[in-house]
Amino acid sequence: MQIYSVGGYVRDTLLSARGLPVEPGDRDWVVVGETPEAMAARGFLPVGGDFPVFLHPKTHEEYALARTERKTAPGYHGFVFHAAADVTLEDDLRRRDLTINAIAMDDRGRLIDPYGGVADLARGVLRHVSEAFCEDPVRILRAARFAARFPGFSIAPETLALMRRMVEAGEADALVPERVLAEFTKGLSAPQPCRMLDVLCACGLWRRLYPQVRLTGLMRARLHRACRRGLPLPLRLAALASGLPDGRSAKAFLAGLRASAEAQDLAQILGDWTPRLHALSTPEETAELFRGCDALRRRARMEMLLEYREKALESEGRGMADDARLRRALDAWCSVDAGAAARTAPTPREIPLRVLEARREALRAAWG
Repeated sequence: MQIYSVGGYVRDTLLSARGLPVEPGDRDWVVVGETPEAMAARGFLPVGGDFPVFLHPKTHEEYALARTERKTAPGYHGFVFHAAADVTLEDDLRRRDLTINAIAMDDRGRLIDPYGGVADLARGVLRHVSEAFCEDPVRILRAARFAARFPGFSIAPETLALMRRMVEAGEADALVPERVLAEFTKGLSAPQPCRMLDVLCACGLWRRLYPQVRLTGLMRARLHRACRRGLPLPLRLAALASGLPDGRSAKAFLAGLRASAEAQDLAQILGDWTPRLHALSTPEETAELFRGCDALRRRARMEMLLEYREKALESEGRGMADDARLRRALDAWCSVDAGAAARTAPTPREIPLRVLEARREALRAAWG
């Protein structure tokens, strides 16, 4: 049985050896010269659906039989796979997306590199392996995501031209939201997420899919800061949606991406409240924000909004209150004894007003 490490593990091992801050992840294994029956006879557990993938009986790592694929219909699932003992390692590597992901390594550490991936790693080039690249529109997203992950790499001109042709031919229209979101999620965790957007704009995919979202310089700055400062994914997605004119549009965009309800909620609030987040320089403005965003019942969400203000908006506003003061104000707003405040009301109708005024007084006292 011929077994090889392939894909990302080999790529990242080679990059790490060159001194880049890349940590190799889990290994991907490909098996050449075997059949599904032979793998099962060796104790491997079949887990693949569309094509034969097996779990090692001891390590439980995934081993895939070498395979080829043939496009039969539009979209991500429109493939027929062929896995048999006569499929060579070169056949298997040829179906992969980029040359840097089409390098194999045997058990002695020797590299099998039929498509020039090692040279492209050295040159910092993201290049498609073959014309089979155009059969899967997800590969456009993957190329853009790798550009964000490896800032020193550039898209090969012929690969970018192929991506443009795919978009113009409508192949990318078959992308499903879940796959787009999965690639966006990885890209938003990369060192330079805006490079992903640059590539998607350069090939025309962004305008094709999301013409309503303006990738302005302000939006890019917020997204970059949100990612660089380590904000959680829902806030990064909300920053991505900040190129829309209002909260309803921002929420609809993320809903179309199948983003989490939390991300949609944050995008809607930020779309409507960002100007007022800038202007938080008085207790009255802060009380209006806390009340409008239901800070009492949704305190964790309010804390996320303040974190976004602190780390993604930074110095966009003038005369903003300092972040420590706002957090003291939030503590004061939420710690008021509503029951005690209610007992001061002469009539039941006035209870909400008395409680609200107690919160405002507590906030003013904490403001200093």
